[in-house]
Amino acid sequence: MITTKNKFFIDYLNELYPNAECELIYHRDYELLMAVVLSAQCTDKRVNEVTKTLFTYSLEQISQLDQKEIEKIIRPVGTYTRKAEYIKQIAISLLKNTNGKVPNDRTFLENLPGVGHKTCNVVLSNLFQVPAFAVDTHVSRVSKRLSFAKDQDSVEIIEKKLMKRFPKEYWSKMHHQMVLFGRYHCKSVKPNCQECKLQKDCTYYQKKK
Repeated sequence: MITTKNKFFIDYLNELYPNAECELIYHRDYELLMAVVLSAQCTDKRVNEVTKTLFTYSLEQISQLDQKEIEKIIRPVGTYTRKAEYIKQIAISLLKNTNGKVPNDRTFLENLPGVGHKTCNVVLSNLFQVPAFAVDTHVSRVSKRLSFAKDQDSVEIIEKKLMKRFPKEYWSKMHHQMVLFGRYHCKSVKPNCQECKLQKDCTYYQKKK
């Protein structure tokens, strides 16, 4: 049973972002995996800029590139030394263990270097339509401002609360919608409060008012 507040939120997200989808650009399954790894503490826009070059190489070629070469390509995304190591090792592992394919296997994916729970949620949701609620900085901020979660809640707790609050069939789409809502509407700095229909439910707006 969806509460009136939850239903209004779902309808509002559908009004704003009816066709929400991942803004990372990819054409192969491993490209999504690598792009999400690169997106940690980085904008999707910047990731898309570096993957234009990175993804001109095949998976086999990436596995054989010198790490320094990968670092040079992905330098703009930040923490590029560690991420370059992750990218190379992911390529090697996929070729060695899964014939170059990203498997629908959470245990395998979460054991890859640089792939955490959130990254795995994004990959499984987008590639295999597995119901998942990935919580990034935008989803976290929106959840706290709308009192879906408490300020001190970790991303793991926020994920559990959102999964409990909303039916499973909404999770994957709502993840994308909440990311876009947080990225372009309910921004960290100067959110678009005046045009928002969630003012009465927003603790941030109420405190500011």
